[in-house]
Amino acid sequence: MAGERPPKAEAAAVDRAPIDRFIAMLAAERGAARNTLLAYRTDLEGASAALDAAGLVGADAEALRGLADRWAGLAASSVARKLSALRRFYTFLEEDGARADNPAMRIARPGLRRPLPKILSHEEVGRLFAVAEEKAGGDHPPARHVRMLALLELLYGSGLRATELVSLPRNSIHPDRPFLILRGKGGRERLVPVSDRARATAARWAGHVDPASPWLFPSGKSHLSRVRLFQMVRELGAAAGIAPDRLSPHVLRHAFATHLLSGGADLRALQTMLGHADIGTTQIYTHVDASHLVELVNRRHPLVDLRRGAA
Repeated sequence: MAGERPPKAEAAAVDRAPIDRFIAMLAAERGAARNTLLAYRTDLEGASAALDAAGLVGADAEALRGLADRWAGLAASSVARKLSALRRFYTFLEEDGARADNPAMRIARPGLRRPLPKILSHEEVGRLFAVAEEKAGGDHPPARHVRMLALLELLYGSGLRATELVSLPRNSIHPDRPFLILRGKGGRERLVPVSDRARATAARWAGHVDPASPWLFPSGKSHLSRVRLFQMVRELGAAAGIAPDRLSPHVLRHAFATHLLSGGADLRALQTMLGHADIGTTQIYTHVDASHLVELVNRRHPLVDLRRGAA
């Protein structure tokens, strides 16, 4: 009939306000990051557009299974994200009194196998530092090489995320304070350790930074970009004989975590340093040599002291 809206337009109209309220709740109560909010909105609006006039608000499990069939060609991680968005949305509707059930809980979650991050050995990290220190050595090294050494020290020495590193304020690292206070994903604050050598290198680099700049690593009218940092790390890796596809800022963050664990660091402490909300995320870094774990138990377990006392 002329002037009549198609069902999909009706579904979008039905769901628009609840989706807006849900996104507002995630932002205000959960402190969700902007990218998370955008991803959830995109997934929910896409699901709404694929349903009939009842939309998400009125959908049953059968309608949602039809959505899942549409997602059959997507990666398991993408399907899991979309299903997570639906489950959280319906939980919100239940708490809001708009639904009495959560039909998304009846949809099977796809099997996910989280891949292990790429690994760098101690020897490879040593080669990176050897090249960076050689280029930044001497009485008057180019400023870009001093900057690269400072970036490397903070990536591997503190486990910073790329975005956290490039956006550091100019005065964020103090010579007499062995830590940073960062606001990371989801607006969560955490303490990040900064070694003596990292603080010294950062102070050396800061001497090249315009005092008027708000950033420690300025570039143009803003700070160094994540893309440029990625390129610089790979260029350094090539000079150290490390294949470009094995190196990135995140690989150095991963090396920070795995090498700390292999040295006996506590998993909970590492979770705090990395800024993980869930320790399950941190556990991916626990691919430590079994021989080291056995040696750690033999050396540090309380029973060792008990046995000594009985001897």
